[in-house]
Amino acid sequence: MEGFNHLSVMADEVVDNLITDRSGVYVDCTLGGGGHSLKISQQLNDNALIIGIDQDIEAINAAKIRLNDVKCQVKIIHNNFSQINEILDECNIDKVDGILFDLGVSSHQIDTAERGFSYMQNAPLDMRMDTSKNFTAYNVVNEYAEENLYKIFHEYGEERFSNRIVKAIVNARKIKPIETTGELVKIIENVVPFNKKSGHPAKRIFQAIRIEVNNELEILNEAINSAVDHLKIGGRIAVITFHSLEDRIIKNTFKTLATDCICPKNFPVCVCNHKATIKILGKVATATEEEIKKNSRAKSAKIRIAEKINDTAKIL
Repeated sequence: MEGFNHLSVMADEVVDNLITDRSGVYVDCTLGGGGHSLKISQQLNDNALIIGIDQDIEAINAAKIRLNDVKCQVKIIHNNFSQINEILDECNIDKVDGILFDLGVSSHQIDTAERGFSYMQNAPLDMRMDTSKNFTAYNVVNEYAEENLYKIFHEYGEERFSNRIVKAIVNARKIKPIETTGELVKIIENVVPFNKKSGHPAKRIFQAIRIEVNNELEILNEAINSAVDHLKIGGRIAVITFHSLEDRIIKNTFKTLATDCICPKNFPVCVCNHKATIKILGKVATATEEEIKKNSRAKSAKIRIAEKINDTAKIL
């Protein structure tokens, strides 16, 4: 799709760490415009396979064009990565060599005003990554109870003025529905002072609403566990995160998967029989200064890599 612009973050780090077999099967769980998959394909043989998954149909259409001429095999699937078990079953594939998650919202989604992801552009309150779904940011802002709004702003936005913002939203929607991002931004700006250090006061609220609309955090732990279950021994998983909430989930999930016994520390003997399934490779890495200069959105990116070492452990 012409005009689908998205710079794939930390693409070199993905390729350097993810590929273990040039004839293998690789799953890009967040295909986007196909940037990471294109980079991976350039290192693969003709008989290798990339399975690309995305819930955004615009991303799917763009990726089909970008990956049309690659030499390896490609399957592109419109779905959410939370369905990875079903997706691989339908492809008649049990084990794969590498799996990538790039958890950031794409530049295209942010920059396309009518998608409603950006607090800097006026548009209908939407924020759906999968536009075939009916639930939007409008529903969250106008229909959630006061206590539920507070919960998502506090937990997903880590916003210290959550209570003040919620009351302002509730008062405003009593008069008329809040229909656009511009209306919401104005409500927030009226009750929260701008702080240069922490950025625009609407930024954290938009993050919180986007996470809620797309159920971004709830599906992460189970999706990572399912992905690791489908890795071959020696296969690798790479996860790129962009904010502390999702990174904390990935860090803790990897830690559990890389630990033999997960019994409470006060247990005298192990009763869980849990065995480490992965080995964490290296330390968490961030984008280089050179990449950040080219793409400012890489500034908050972190990548975690792990390798499958055991195929028998059951994840609790």
